[in-house]
Amino acid sequence: MRVRPLVVTASIAGGVIVIAMFVQSLSSSSAQNTPRYLPEYTASGDLILPKNFHEWVYLGSPLTPNALNGGNANFPEFHNVYIEPGSYEIYKRTKVFPEGTIMFKELQLTLPAQNPDGSRTEPSGRGYFPGPFNGADVSVKDTERYADANGWGYFNFNHHEPKAPTAQLKPIGECAACHIANAKPDGTVYTQFYPLLQE
Repeated sequence: MRVRPLVVTASIAGGVIVIAMFVQSLSSSSAQNTPRYLPEYTASGDLILPKNFHEWVYLGSPLTPNALNGGNANFPEFHNVYIEPGSYEIYKRTKVFPEGTIMFKELQLTLPAQNPDGSRTEPSGRGYFPGPFNGADVSVKDTERYADANGWGYFNFNHHEPKAPTAQLKPIGECAACHIANAKPDGTVYTQFYPLLQE
């Protein structure tokens, strides 16, 4: 008579363990199967402008306005930076950008200045406010294709609107060299500017 309750208890405990393992399996399986949008190229090797990037994971918007850079900033705009969601999910788990990661930097001008430092005064206060879009820069991780640039290729889709439908790989001296010299910690992505990449 005492054996039966033990059997029932063992069965319940076993069932709970199986259910827990099943839920964990589903959870890790769905995390590993997040759909990814991978880079698309033309037959000649130009990168095709990534689709639906405004729906990607937003990382941040560094700003280097002309007024704070001697009137001639290299990128006098907000840099609205996005990462492809499937790649971001992998990065969160591994702290490594997977092959095919796309980083999209949409350039956005500031509204016209009202003050000598390039700022303007709006209801929220004095500062810099987003204006028209101004093209985009895109980087792609491919350690074979871009082996001579720390595994990343850099592309510009115009510094004006509309964005170009395709872009050629930029020479190493124009983009890659700056990332290699200054991006922390590994000379690829400026993770030091984006808290989401530091979590």
